[in-house]
Amino acid sequence: MEPEVLPLPLDRQAHHQGPEDIGRLLVSGEGGIQVPLAQVADIDFAPGPAMVRSENGYLNDLFSIDVRGRDVGGYVAEAKQIIARRVAIPAGYRLEWSGQYEALERVKARLEVVVPITLAVIALLLYLNFGTLTQALMVMLSLPFALIGGVWMMWLLDYNLSVAVAVGFIALAGVAAETGVVMLIYLDNAFTGTIQERKKQARPVTASDLHDAVIEGAVERVRPKMMTVSAIMAGLLPILWSTGTGSEVMQRIAVPMVGGMISSTILTLIVIPAIYSQVKLLAIPTAHREPLAAQYNPAE
Repeated sequence: MEPEVLPLPLDRQAHHQGPEDIGRLLVSGEGGIQVPLAQVADIDFAPGPAMVRSENGYLNDLFSIDVRGRDVGGYVAEAKQIIARRVAIPAGYRLEWSGQYEALERVKARLEVVVPITLAVIALLLYLNFGTLTQALMVMLSLPFALIGGVWMMWLLDYNLSVAVAVGFIALAGVAAETGVVMLIYLDNAFTGTIQERKKQARPVTASDLHDAVIEGAVERVRPKMMTVSAIMAGLLPILWSTGTGSEVMQRIAVPMVGGMISSTILTLIVIPAIYSQVKLLAIPTAHREPLAAQYNPAE
């Protein structure tokens, strides 16, 4: 039978006098009988930890790991697999990963709730703004094209996915949706003006009219879009070059937005007008689409 280690309150003066004095301390036995400690235990000095840590009533020990050159989440996931294969944890013991990884997991769990709610709110606001589900989906489907630039920028600067980067992507999605809304408004205004003009002339709207209206609306949006991008980039670039306290966190928020604004510019000026023209083209009779086909005939 293995001996059991019991913590006992000791008088500091008796502790310094030696094991013999400690052995004369009385402890309660069966029936409340007081017996000297030396009769029920071996007393000796031995090296031990300077401090005993406990958490939630359990003894614990800490091992610090400094992760460099990769994301903390990926490292912990790989470390868990290796430990599960190679280390047999005895009964009564458990292994927990804490520190930055624990904070990352808490934030990740919150983002799994916040991000879908945010996208749902954006979709609802777009629907309330345009009044049609089609145009709301145009903006929502175009968001991944804006996020591509942020992914490229992260790869270029060798940044790993983190909570700060996720915040940057959320902010980028909001800006991309905003610029997409403005582009659709310009396109709608141009196409509505063309429809009204053709009604006055008693002429049907053709695919060629749609094409001219889309070009007109997109061209009118070039200057406001470039001004928006220039203003945002002017505010974000100094953050990328900062070196003060908290700069590492702010840089990871700014990087997705800088890259995303570049791809968002191409998205807003090219992709959204293309999607808009294809959707509106479905409402034009087939017979009135011929002028647009003739305009793009390679033989001409």
